[in-house]
Amino acid sequence: MKVLTTLSIGALLLGIAQFSVADEGHGGHGGAERDKLRIAAQGICPVSGQKLGEHGPPLKVVVGKQKEEVFLCCKGCLKEKLDAKHWATIHANIAAAQGKCPVMQKPLPKNPKATVVNGQVVYVCCPPCTKKLAKDPETYLKRLDTYYTASLQAGAVRR
Repeated sequence: MKVLTTLSIGALLLGIAQFSVADEGHGGHGGAERDKLRIAAQGICPVSGQKLGEHGPPLKVVVGKQKEEVFLCCKGCLKEKLDAKHWATIHANIAAAQGKCPVMQKPLPKNPKATVVNGQVVYVCCPPCTKKLAKDPETYLKRLDTYYTASLQAGAVRR
C-alpha cells in the first residue's frame, strides 16, 4: 500500500526540518505502552531510514503545523531534514498497521483520509469519521492500539 497523504506532502513542502522534542508526558493517554506500539508501527526513522531502536531508544519529536509526533533513531537526526521516501514509508507502515478505520471498524480504503489526533496520525475511511474521532479521541485511540497490536503480532508491518 503506497500512502502519501496531503498531510504528508504539505508537511514536506513546508520544509519541516524544524523539530521540537516532544514532552514525555504529552498526550499521557496510553503513555509508554502506546509509544511502543507507535514505534513498532512507524518502523523507521524519517530522516535516516534506519530501523527504530538500532541506535538506542527512539526520540519522540513534533513536526509540522499539525504537530504530528514521530520518532527519530537518534539525536543526530534532529539536525537533518526529513526524507520524502522515508516519510512515505512511515505513513504506509502506519496505515498497514492500522488496517481498519477506528470509527467504522471496517478496512481502510486504498487512499484513506489522514488526520492527527493528540499528535498521532490516524487514518479513517471517510471525512465524516474525522469529526467523530475528534469528539471522543481516546476511545478511538484505544481501538487503534488494539489494531496495532494485532497487526504487529501478525507481522503485517513492512520495514
